[in-house]
Amino acid sequence: MTRAGSTEQALMLHALSLAAHGPVTGGNPQVGCVLVDADGAIVAEGWHRGAGTPHAEVDALSKLGPSPAAGLTAIVTLEPCNHTGRTGPCSAALIAAGVGRVVYAVSDPGQNSAGGARRLREAGVEVEGGVLAAEVEAFIRPWLTATRRGRPWVTVKWASSLDGRAAAADGTSRWITGTAARQRVHEQRAASDAILVGTGTVLADDPSLTARGDAGELLPHQPVAVVVGERPVPPAAKLRSHPAGLIETHSRNLEQVLAGLFARGIRRVFVEGGPAVASALVADGLVDEYLVYLAPILLGGPMTALGDIGVATIGEQRRLSITAIERLGDDLLVVAEAVEGNR
Repeated sequence: MTRAGSTEQALMLHALSLAAHGPVTGGNPQVGCVLVDADGAIVAEGWHRGAGTPHAEVDALSKLGPSPAAGLTAIVTLEPCNHTGRTGPCSAALIAAGVGRVVYAVSDPGQNSAGGARRLREAGVEVEGGVLAAEVEAFIRPWLTATRRGRPWVTVKWASSLDGRAAAADGTSRWITGTAARQRVHEQRAASDAILVGTGTVLADDPSLTARGDAGELLPHQPVAVVVGERPVPPAAKLRSHPAGLIETHSRNLEQVLAGLFARGIRRVFVEGGPAVASALVADGLVDEYLVYLAPILLGGPMTALGDIGVATIGEQRRLSITAIERLGDDLLVVAEAVEGNR
């Protein structure tokens, strides 16, 4: 149980709404902060605008101007950080400003950045954590999951017929879904740090793997292209001129590939690599989220959306939890997540 009253909980919800202004990509979490006086009135607020910019607490403090921060309460969605990266530790900034109380929702799971609450308490600042933790946890779940596991949040996407086929018997697959579904995929690419495929897809399709708008224009954020496999990407491949760059892993070890991407600051990976890569990720228990686009067609034949995932009998089934279903024109988007303990 927390000591925070309904006013501070409402302010935490407001801080969460501020956090939503920040980017979902770039390696850092979306964080919001409000500074309030003894009467609970907001005197300043801020949010994190991306890697290398002031964190939410420092952003809020900067808006106080000449007004003193002594005695104010900081309400922040994530435990103030306690390390120096591109910016200094927020815990130190709050202490230096004279903030008297800090209320946060979720503890920072980072190996280097955690410990801000302890540092604040040691400096005599009253600290309370866990306020609306479930709401904030759900909001930044991909970042939290990635940080706790030391690998990016992995989303696997495929489009298939209602009978589970990703292509016709001759291999043709354009287009299974309609324009609304295909545009949603581009939006989801733009909300990812990286887009991952296998060398087989590159050699067969020569994809561009860019995030594009309705008119074919490049969207402001582009995910870096990642190719899994030992074969090199051909010199003339479209990926050689990808606007966000190309990472050739020269490896089939998916755990090592993901750990390497995490070390590069990549926290969200969008997988469009065809049945081979998708099946391997599922089999290794490395998928966090599934985006399954279903078209109202039947294809039959052998070209299934997934191949062997290590399920030999019904008792070994990979159980998922459906979190959303959306209609996009004539197509359906089913969003599901892996059930913990049944990956």
